[in-house]
Amino acid sequence: MFLERIQGPEDVKALSPEELKILAQEIRTFLVEKISHTGGHLASNLGVVELTIALYLAFDLPKDKVIWDVGHQSYVHKILSGRRDLFCELRQYGGLSGFPKRKESPYDSFDTGHSSTSISAGLGMAQGRDLLNQDYSVVSIIGDGALTGGMAYEALNNAARLKRNFIIVLNDNNMSISENVGGMSTYLSGLRTGEGYNDLKKGVVAALERIPGFGDRAIDRLKRTKNGIKQLFIPGMLFENMGITYLGPVDGHDIGKLQKAFLEAKRLDHAVLVHVITKKGKGYSPAERNPSKFHGVEPFDIATGKPLHKKEHPTYTDVFSRALCHLAQEDEKIVAITAAMPDGTGLKAFAKRFPQRFFDVGIAEAHAVTSAAGMAAAGLKPVVAVYSSFLQRGFDQILHDVCIQELPVVLAVDRAGLVGSDGETHQGIFDYSYLSCIPNMTVMAPKNRWELEDMLAFALTLGKPVAVRYPRGEAYRGLKDFRSPIKYGKGEILMDDSSRGARIALLAVGSMVSTAEHIRQKLMDRGVPCSLANGRFIKPFDRELVDELAEKHDLVVTLEENVLQGGFGLAVTAYLSQHHPKTKVYQVALPDAYVEHGNVSVLRESLGIDSDSIIQKMEEKGFLTGNNLQIMVE
Repeated sequence: MFLERIQGPEDVKALSPEELKILAQEIRTFLVEKISHTGGHLASNLGVVELTIALYLAFDLPKDKVIWDVGHQSYVHKILSGRRDLFCELRQYGGLSGFPKRKESPYDSFDTGHSSTSISAGLGMAQGRDLLNQDYSVVSIIGDGALTGGMAYEALNNAARLKRNFIIVLNDNNMSISENVGGMSTYLSGLRTGEGYNDLKKGVVAALERIPGFGDRAIDRLKRTKNGIKQLFIPGMLFENMGITYLGPVDGHDIGKLQKAFLEAKRLDHAVLVHVITKKGKGYSPAERNPSKFHGVEPFDIATGKPLHKKEHPTYTDVFSRALCHLAQEDEKIVAITAAMPDGTGLKAFAKRFPQRFFDVGIAEAHAVTSAAGMAAAGLKPVVAVYSSFLQRGFDQILHDVCIQELPVVLAVDRAGLVGSDGETHQGIFDYSYLSCIPNMTVMAPKNRWELEDMLAFALTLGKPVAVRYPRGEAYRGLKDFRSPIKYGKGEILMDDSSRGARIALLAVGSMVSTAEHIRQKLMDRGVPCSLANGRFIKPFDRELVDELAEKHDLVVTLEENVLQGGFGLAVTAYLSQHHPKTKVYQVALPDAYVEHGNVSVLRESLGIDSDSIIQKMEEKGFLTGNNLQIMVE
């Protein structure tokens, strides 16, 4: 096997063209085998095998800098840079990251995880190179789906001003996670199929080169003419008109052609875009047939492509999907918006049933929020379904366009809390904080699947900005009998054991209500009565509920799956300090830090927010003491 010999770029460069083709096949086999066990991003990596090999041939890594947009397609890069042996622990706690990480390898020149950032980062790196009088190439790789993000256009606009080499590789597979939408997708589709220009260009140049004395000058004049031949065959010629030289399209699975295009791009003294056509999922039939399904996968059976672990119960996303479709059947004003993730956010069913009321804006979260504000101003009831970590990209729009006007936009905040294997860039652990600081914003979190249904229905009748925040994974089915009506700003006491001598009250929100339920049961089993309350509202939190808990208990424990700073616990603590200074408070929250990748259960334990760790910490802090773990009161 050639793959076993590869420990870095020099090993790649030592192979012959035929051996490189075999290497590409071996890499695909390796990826399918490993990811079938660990899970991860499969289809995107299968599509960039030859592209990555060609980069290793054409450039001098790690001296030259390659920046991967999003970065979930960097597995091949990690393999070729000597990390193949680490793939057994891909995306596992303490193991290899599924995204580029500077602290992981000198070959990873920039950390990524969110879309549409690579051109900006690459341009900044190129500008730093030039100011420091250094000599290396900078290559930013961006997918066609990522070009729907506004940040990419801002970067392209500025890249055109650069006076030294900067290479942008457009990896065009007609996909982001789902199929691409919008004008850029249509434009690139024309480029993919428009062979007339390239054929004519080659013919004209060849003919002119045969004319002594005149040909070279004519060719140079043609190159400098913006509104020349290209305008006739590729209307608009977006990149050229911005001042960025366009090369391509190039077959993204032909290593020789790719290498030649990259070497040509290196010779230019300004920004150049190399348009590469690839096939997402290439080489593995199930992924080729359904690239969206194999974008990010759990462990699966290689022969069939089917998941190894069947989903037994609905996820929170499933519950949201069904509830929204039911509500939309009754109310024609309800519309749904996604930023290129109809599958991941559960809006695929809505799109099928209500196609005229469904809007996929591409990878453009800021636009999604402001367009929703416009829809609300026009009298509609927009629901923006988005992952917590991606909603961060629309913060200004929530503040400026939604909340100042107090427009009735519902934010369905999926993947909130610890997400797991995708790591730092994807953990949804900041939304309580960044949403709660905005005036006019209401933030809710359900304790179980039934409360999510109720909260969504309530949010759509509220008539003001509201976020409903729920975690990834199977929806909690406990506490089924506790389904009191949602009232604005009101929580609920689930179990009041103060009459039985309970001196501890657990006040939890969202996913931590189930954890609090487990804590209560474990304390009860050890002879310690304990009350349990569900906050429901993070903003505004229920002050009357907090008053009642403080009056009946000596210790209030707040529990949230969000960072401590700016979160629910600090707001409750500040209130108790002012109004109930004798009541002790213990805040259970995540540390002021970024959380690495790993299984969610492992992360919860390592961060101390699982039930056993919380009880242990309460003992260590002196809140529980003695054989019966009675609360210590000073």
